[in-house]
Amino acid sequence: MRFIHCIIFAALLSSCGQQVPPTGGPRDSIPPKLVTALPEYGAKNFKGNKITLVFDEYITLDNPYEKLTYSPTPKINPNAEGKLKTITVRLKDTLEENTTYSIDFGEAIKDINENNILKNFSYTFSTGTYIDSAYLTGKVIIAETGKVDSTLIAVLHQQMDDSAVAKQKPRYYTRLKGDGSFIFRNLRPGLYNVFAIKDADGGKKYDQSSELIAFLNSPINIGKDTATTLYAFEELQEVKPAPKTSSKPTTSNKKTEDKRLRFGNNLDGGRQDLLSKFILSTEHPLQKIDSAKVRFTDKDFKAIPGFSFTLDSTRKQLIIDHKWTENTAYNLILEKEFATDTLDNRFMKADTIGFSTKKESDYGSIDLRIANIDSAQHPILLLIKDSKVFLQQPVRQEKYKINRFAPGEYQISVLFDSNDNGKWDTGNYWKRLQPEKVVARKQTLQIRANWDNELRIDLKDIQ
Repeated sequence: MRFIHCIIFAALLSSCGQQVPPTGGPRDSIPPKLVTALPEYGAKNFKGNKITLVFDEYITLDNPYEKLTYSPTPKINPNAEGKLKTITVRLKDTLEENTTYSIDFGEAIKDINENNILKNFSYTFSTGTYIDSAYLTGKVIIAETGKVDSTLIAVLHQQMDDSAVAKQKPRYYTRLKGDGSFIFRNLRPGLYNVFAIKDADGGKKYDQSSELIAFLNSPINIGKDTATTLYAFEELQEVKPAPKTSSKPTTSNKKTEDKRLRFGNNLDGGRQDLLSKFILSTEHPLQKIDSAKVRFTDKDFKAIPGFSFTLDSTRKQLIIDHKWTENTAYNLILEKEFATDTLDNRFMKADTIGFSTKKESDYGSIDLRIANIDSAQHPILLLIKDSKVFLQQPVRQEKYKINRFAPGEYQISVLFDSNDNGKWDTGNYWKRLQPEKVVARKQTLQIRANWDNELRIDLKDIQ
C-alpha cells in the first residue's frame, strides 16, 4: 500500500513541475462600436457646429482629410480629430436650412490594438424637420478594358450647365469601392447630372482633358431612378511631334565608348512561334541596313526563298515574315556591319541565329459557340493575356473553329463596335459623345496545349 502511495505522490510532483504557457486567446477581430453620439444619429433641427462620437474602445482616425467624405460638399472642410475613444468633428461652414448632411468615414476609424477597421460607418443629421432618404447606386467601368478603377470618384451636380463639372465643386461626391461600385445616401430628390472623374489634383472637377471622365447623356431623377452604370474614358489627345535630337553622341570620351550595335529577339526559349513574325529589336532607330548582308536559310544553310525582310515605323525592329513549318530548324545569318543605328553604333561581328519552330501540339484549338448575336451592335470578341490582345474576332455567326492558339489563361471581353470600324473608339464629353463599350466576362478561359478547348458565350449575359 505504501508503495502505491509513493507512486501517486511522485506522479503529482511530476505534474506540478510541468510549466504550461498561458494561452493568449483568439485575436480580437471586432471593430470599434459607437456608444454615444452628440447630437444623436439622425438628429433633426441641428443648430450647432460640433459633433462628438464616443466608441467602446481606444481608436485612431487615419488621415481624415483624405478619407472622410462630407455631403453636401462643404466650401471649407470640417476639422476632424480622434483622441482616446472619441472623435470630434468641428464644422467650419454655415449650414444650409432644411438640408440633410452626412459624414462618411470610409475606412478611417480603426481600433488601436489590432487595427480593426470600422467599415461603412457614417453619421447623418438634418438642419430641418426630416432626413432625406433618396439614394443612388451605380458602377463605373473603364470603357476601353471593361475593368474598374477604384481611384475614381462619382459626383452629382444639380447645376445643369455642361461646364459645371469643370468649373464648380459637385453638390455631392463619393469614392468608388474596390469593385467600381458607389452609393449615395440621404439625398434630396430631384434632377442631377451624374459623373465619374479621375480626381488627380483633388479639385473634384474635370479641368484636364487627360483625366478620365464618365457621364450620362441626360440628368437622372433621383427619388425615382435608383441605379446607373457609367463608362469612363480619356479623350483622344493631340499627338505633338517629338523634338528633333542630334544623332551624334554627346560624350567626349570616344576612345572608351562602346560602339557595338546589339539586337534582342522575340524567340520563346529559342523557339519561334508559328503565329508570329521573327523580330530583331534594338534600342536606337536604325539608320542604314544592307539587306544583301542578311541571309535566311534552312538547317543545312540552303537559302530559303519567299521571305520578307522589313523595318517597322519606329526603325527599331527588323521583321522576318515567313510561312513557318512546324518543328523545323532555320538559320538567320547576319554579316558584319549589316546595320548601323542613328548613334553610329555598328554590328561589329558576324552572327548566326539558329532556331526551331514550335510543334502543332504546342497549341490548343478553340471551339467557339456564341448565342444572342445582335448584329446592329457589331460585337467583336477579344481574348486578352498580359494586357495583349491575342484574338480579335468580329462576331457575325454562331460557330467558329480557331486552330493554333497559344496555351494560357485569357480574359474574355466583347467590344461593341458601334461605328463598325474594327477598333475601340474613345468619347468626348464636350461633344456629348459616349465611348464604345468593352464588357469583360468574369470567367477566364484556360487554353490547354494539344486540346480542343470549348468556349460558350451568351452575349445577352455580358452586355
